[in-house]
Amino acid sequence: MRLVALGFRLLYNELSFLYDAVSWIVSAGLWRAWQMTALDFLPADGLVLEIGFGPGHLLPEMLQRGHRPVGLDLSPTMLRRARRRLARRGLSVPLCRGRAEALPFAPACFDALLLTFPPPFVHNPAWVEGAVRILKPGGRIVILEMATIDRRRPPWSWLEWLYRITGQREPVSGLCRPLEQAGLTITQELRPVRDTTVVLVVADKPPRVDAQNFQSARGAKAFS
Repeated sequence: MRLVALGFRLLYNELSFLYDAVSWIVSAGLWRAWQMTALDFLPADGLVLEIGFGPGHLLPEMLQRGHRPVGLDLSPTMLRRARRRLARRGLSVPLCRGRAEALPFAPACFDALLLTFPPPFVHNPAWVEGAVRILKPGGRIVILEMATIDRRRPPWSWLEWLYRITGQREPVSGLCRPLEQAGLTITQELRPVRDTTVVLVVADKPPRVDAQNFQSARGAKAFS
C-alpha cells in the first residue's frame, strides 16, 4: 500500500504528464465518460466547488452546462495544468491550492461540492465537517466513488484485479456513514457506462432549519 500511495503521489506531481494516459489505460478509455456521469447530479446552476480537480477536465464542462465552478487541489502541478487547459480555451475559473481537510472558504457559500475518485481524505471527519460548513442549506455533495467492472474476461478482469490490489474496492457504506452522521441525507446512484457501472454517492444538506435542531440531529446520528 505504501508503494501504491507513492505511485499516486508521483502521478499527481512529478509524473503528472502521464496522468491522462494512465487514466485512459486503467479505465479502458472510459475515464472521462465515468467522470461525466457525476455532472448529471449537480444542481441546475449555482456555485460548484470541485475538490481535487486534477488536470481540470470537468471545469470547462461545468461552465458549458451553466454552472459557476471553483476548483481546489493540493498539487501545484495539477493547478498549472488546469490553468493552461482553461487558458487554451479562453476560459476563466477561480482555482486555488489547499487541503480538503482544511477548506479555505466561508460558511454556506457553495451550492454543491463535486469529487470524482477521491483519495482517502473523504473518510476524514475534518473533511466532512468542513464540507458541511461551506455548503449552503439545501446544497448537495456529489461523490463519484468508483466504477465497477461488469464483465469477467480480459481486459476487464485484469482491471478489476488491479483495482482490488490497490485498495480501491472499499464498500460504499464506509463513505456514507460519516456523511449521514453529519446530518446529510444520502442516496446511492448507479449509472451504466458500457461494460461498467459507476457508483455515486449524493449527499443533500437539509434546507435552512433552526441551527440548534440541526446540531441535535447530527449529535443523535453520531451516537446511533
